[in-house]
Amino acid sequence: MLYPIKFKPIYKPKVWGGEKIKNLKSVKKTPDNCGESWEISALQGDLSVVANGFLKDNTIEEIIEVYMGEIVGDEVFENFGYEFPLLIKIIEAKENLSIQVHPNDELAAERHNARGKSEVWYVLESEKGAKLISGFCKNTNSNEFFDAIEKEDFENLLNIVETKAGEVYYIPAGRVHSLGEGNLILEVQQTSDVTYRVYDYNRKDRELHLDLAKDVIDYSKTENLKINFSKKADNQNKIISNQFFTLNYIPIMNEIQKNYYNLDSFVVYFCVNGKVQIKTPSNKTETLSKGETILIPAAIKDVNIIPEIYSEIIEIYIEV
Repeated sequence: MLYPIKFKPIYKPKVWGGEKIKNLKSVKKTPDNCGESWEISALQGDLSVVANGFLKDNTIEEIIEVYMGEIVGDEVFENFGYEFPLLIKIIEAKENLSIQVHPNDELAAERHNARGKSEVWYVLESEKGAKLISGFCKNTNSNEFFDAIEKEDFENLLNIVETKAGEVYYIPAGRVHSLGEGNLILEVQQTSDVTYRVYDYNRKDRELHLDLAKDVIDYSKTENLKINFSKKADNQNKIISNQFFTLNYIPIMNEIQKNYYNLDSFVVYFCVNGKVQIKTPSNKTETLSKGETILIPAAIKDVNIIPEIYSEIIEIYIEV
């Protein structure tokens, strides 16, 4: 019988990484300059491996091959096959990440035989003065923007906003963006690693992709950068829902019961703060602590979430 599944984090050293992921997860060791923890990944070469239960040491692809819709949901399986449709990461920016853009599904398929990449960022920690870039503060065009990039005089074209913990930003395919130094985020994205860098703060030995990026970028003015959402305790507070993913924010003071009889999808919980017990009808119980991620297979329709202390959970699934 299936149960709540944990995966071994895949730690990624990055030129802009640091120590925050190790501290968030309260683990003894991560690689030096750890910039990312891939919590759930179905990208070839970086397949997540089960960490608990009788499925331990199997990859995410292997368990979907065996259980198919019981893991991901029948309609999700019909649409995505053996590839888990989301890549879920924790990202630390000790330094600024590159200014970049991702193609949509159509262009990514045509150019790379891959999926596009739309993503959403939940800010876990933000140092004083930490910022991010999301789109343009005015309408522009390819010539103006790339001339500004060449002259390193582009900030007056971009939306540069200070961040705070608990904020959420949606980054659709086609939007130029960058995570600034001092941020630690949860990123939920389509399963894709196609990135076009347009400016990399003069780092050496990292390729730029200016020609590929030019016809991908949306040059129109970007508004409504931050997503506003309710934070009612012991309640499912919707953050965002689109064709790629649904995210809900659940602050938990008391035990809550979740049922998913009307949902044909897996569910992922990420623990932002606190510590909870995840209990299923078969009396399978798993602990979920701050900085941890767990997958609830689609076959499990009833879940009790029992807080040991006040806790905050991000709930993630796909509505097809």
